[in-house]
Amino acid sequence: MGEEFAEEMEMKVKTTLKKPHFVMIHGISGGGWCWYKIRCLMENSGYKVSCIDLKGSGIDQIDPNTVLSFKEYNNPLLQFLSSLNDNEKVILVGHSAGGLSLTDAIHKFAKKISLAVYVAATMLKTGYVTKEDIKDDSTLAAMLLRPGPIQALKSAYFEEGEDADGVPRIYIKTTHDHVIKPQQQHAMIKKWPPTDVYVLESDHSPFFSAPFTLFGLLVKAAISAGCI
Repeated sequence: MGEEFAEEMEMKVKTTLKKPHFVMIHGISGGGWCWYKIRCLMENSGYKVSCIDLKGSGIDQIDPNTVLSFKEYNNPLLQFLSSLNDNEKVILVGHSAGGLSLTDAIHKFAKKISLAVYVAATMLKTGYVTKEDIKDDSTLAAMLLRPGPIQALKSAYFEEGEDADGVPRIYIKTTHDHVIKPQQQHAMIKKWPPTDVYVLESDHSPFFSAPFTLFGLLVKAAISAGCI
């Protein structure tokens, strides 16, 4: 079913030469490697894809316990956006705590972002991150081989940028999620309503468990935002 949906979405853009640039942001204790299935699907369909390793994550050799500020943690993404040409825009896709990175980027580089997609992600508009906001991510990090920079996430603070509301946002809800539970996702959506909400029958990591369906939804989101 997921593969058929992905193929249907891809057929809608076969005749166009306009292919957006997707930039994928991992969650706590993850890395760019998390997106390998999605990256293969996208690149095989002609899309440009960049998978960012945040500080102390993925192949970055820094000890995550030494990353104490969110500014330092998210610096790889901000540097990437800063390096883009003035007329180049990208689609940001963030998973789990990667949603914090998306919000930070929206406030600082709104003009370089054509769309932000939150996949089972923490979506906050302004203010400090609370313990409740990252409680589930902290639990997940404790279960994984490489710990995440929890102290850095606790220091995250968002001050709304001038053009932040001009960036369309899509939220992809995961209905069988035991990390960021559906009711938590619903509360964030209600507090900062996105442009649209898609529902995905999957666990917390659809890039592993439902890659074809997730790929189809990402293409659908790009079409809806006029990126394709």
